[in-house]
Amino acid sequence: MEQSQNFVRWFRDSTPYINAFRGRTFVVTFGGELLAEDQFAHLLEDLVLLNSLGVRLVLVHGARPQIEARLKLSKIKMHYEDGLRITDAQSLICVKEAIGSVRVEIEAQLSMGLKNSPMAGADIRVVSGNFVTAQPLGVHDGIDYQHTGEVRRIDAEAIEEQLDMGAIVLLSPLGYSPTGEIFNLSAEDVATVTAVDLAADKIISLIDGPGIFNDADELIHQLPLSQAQKLVPNQKNITKPTAKSLSSSLYACENGVRRAHLIDRHLDGALLMELFTRDGVGTLINTDPYEAIEEATIDDVGGILELIEPLETDGIMVRRSRELLEAEINQFTVIKRDNSIIACAALYPYEKEKVGEIACFAVHQNYRKEGRGDRLLEHMEKVAKDCCLNQIFVLTTRTAHWFAEREFKAGTLEALPVEKQLLYNYQRGSKVF
Repeated sequence: MEQSQNFVRWFRDSTPYINAFRGRTFVVTFGGELLAEDQFAHLLEDLVLLNSLGVRLVLVHGARPQIEARLKLSKIKMHYEDGLRITDAQSLICVKEAIGSVRVEIEAQLSMGLKNSPMAGADIRVVSGNFVTAQPLGVHDGIDYQHTGEVRRIDAEAIEEQLDMGAIVLLSPLGYSPTGEIFNLSAEDVATVTAVDLAADKIISLIDGPGIFNDADELIHQLPLSQAQKLVPNQKNITKPTAKSLSSSLYACENGVRRAHLIDRHLDGALLMELFTRDGVGTLINTDPYEAIEEATIDDVGGILELIEPLETDGIMVRRSRELLEAEINQFTVIKRDNSIIACAALYPYEKEKVGEIACFAVHQNYRKEGRGDRLLEHMEKVAKDCCLNQIFVLTTRTAHWFAEREFKAGTLEALPVEKQLLYNYQRGSKVF
């Protein structure tokens, strides 16, 4: 029963994301290493689920290990310069064989519709094609990269047409020139340029690790673009592929993509957990406000009620009806994290006495001890100053020390405005600060 209740709770919590993602374009990129792992089949099932929920998907696959295996089998020596493969005519044959094999394997698995499987009846249509126009990388520092190329442009219009028809578009790290030449490309570059040209809502990179870590070796779940740009040059103990994915994510966000996700390819269900839970399991780089302090609106009443209900049940906070909240919503300020309310507070001014009461001050239990209470209090103090109030007070039964630590002084009932004195609940016995 507990497991069922957890599922119901998660499913309900995911509803806002389901609604928000419908009709959105996601570019998902992963290396060829993933095809050899058990998680790959589950990943494809999760991608099919996203497609069935109305997400427009572009998949970009890599093929590095498959290419290296074919080169080794053909006894062709591999040449790399600055992390890029030098693709000569012989190597190109192996590149085409390996990438073609990987693409066909992905298409085959996405076409499965076995009964009693997660993909039963999915009827997924996968489209590949010459959507990528490439050009030679050329000669750098005296080194001719031959058939190694870079993306020149993406046929965004053709891709959009396929997405509009409900198809999943599958792109390979191969590009074609107007003269009919074939070039070996970087999957990260294909994914990045595609995301930018499509004005995608997300670019999602499945990497060899949980994400990006801070100096204390803690996973960073969310990074505004401005902070991520400062962080990149100082990253230590990061693999070259992850560094490449990180740089690609930054480029995408700097050029119009709203959000970039770096998630662990080894974690089963990581894609769903990243997209359908508030904090995710990887690192999110965002250009839009992921967490912000805002004035509350009538649409926030439900979220505030959900936030304060446990505190009301425990007797920490006075019960407020929906009708009362709707009437007083203009007094409220909220902290929203990905459009979910995780903290709130209200300011009730007594203009005659030039004082104000901070009330209904609450932070969700999962987001405490991270400075949000201080940020919210500082904001409420600024609001009070903007209202030309000289003093603020709170009534509290359980958080006296918290306010005392923030320079609130113990007061008396007589020090409150007369109007508030008349409403004081002697049964609760709240302390005045």
